[in-house]
Amino acid sequence: MQKTILQVPLNQQLKSDAERVALSQGFSSLQEVVRVFLTKLATQKIEVSLQESVPLSEENEMRYLQLTRDFQKGKNVYSAKNADDLIKQLNESSVS
Repeated sequence: MQKTILQVPLNQQLKSDAERVALSQGFSSLQEVVRVFLTKLATQKIEVSLQESVPLSEENEMRYLQLTRDFQKGKNVYSAKNADDLIKQLNESSVS
């Protein structure tokens, strides 16, 4: 197998942080992580998608935190015995 070298300029802090995480996840080196990633990318076993996150407004952040707390407490949580029961509950809740 013919080998080539890929050079990727990056700052020292990013390299150190990435190496630390790679080692903690069982990789022997940062280079191994890059080889695994590129192999999977080249064989179309992974797909890369970059998307900027959209921050929630403070009001919505508080709303979702409250919904999460309610869910953890079992408040306003319903369960259905089967699909028909689920449809019935959904129809009842849309009327009220």
